[in-house]
Amino acid sequence: MSEVKDLLVILISSSLVSNVVLSQFLGLCPFLGVSKKTNTAAGMGVAVIFVITLASAVAGCMYQFILVPLHIEYLQTICFILVIAALVQFVEMFLKKAIPALYEALGVYLPLITTNCAVLGVALTNVQKEYGILAGIVNGFATAVGFTISIIILAGIREKIEHNDFPESFKGMPMVLVTAGLMAIAFCGFSGLL
Repeated sequence: MSEVKDLLVILISSSLVSNVVLSQFLGLCPFLGVSKKTNTAAGMGVAVIFVITLASAVAGCMYQFILVPLHIEYLQTICFILVIAALVQFVEMFLKKAIPALYEALGVYLPLITTNCAVLGVALTNVQKEYGILAGIVNGFATAVGFTISIIILAGIREKIEHNDFPESFKGMPMVLVTAGLMAIAFCGFSGLL
């Protein structure tokens, strides 16, 4: 029962309290770049969920069963980057064949998942916090869900305020940054959950 409780705490903490974008400021490039339309933001969110969850599983197994027994833990970052790059290539090929409209809409931001610091950050956090494989997968999934929640909320807000009348100096990215800042402040309210 205690293990289930611990996994639930990781789930809530990683998705809401320690939101990867709004409290750790990782993954800002796709967060700001792909959040113009909700359907594109949702597509990016699903791709990130898939990549981070799978990367957490593979990186956790690689770390526990290969790097630690061989005493080459210092190669973790390089190994994790290779795993992430391979998974992103898989997602890119799948989207290109199965959902070409989403593939085109994501554009350059899809290959940027490879260098998305949130993906690598989760793999390294799992090692740093000494999570087991299951806890690491839950942490990765929850972090990706938190990313998806925040990018979809930002996209919805951007769609609503797109045609509003702002001073010239606030049009475009400045208003997006102000909105993201207000979202970060709002997400601070979740810190009382845990």
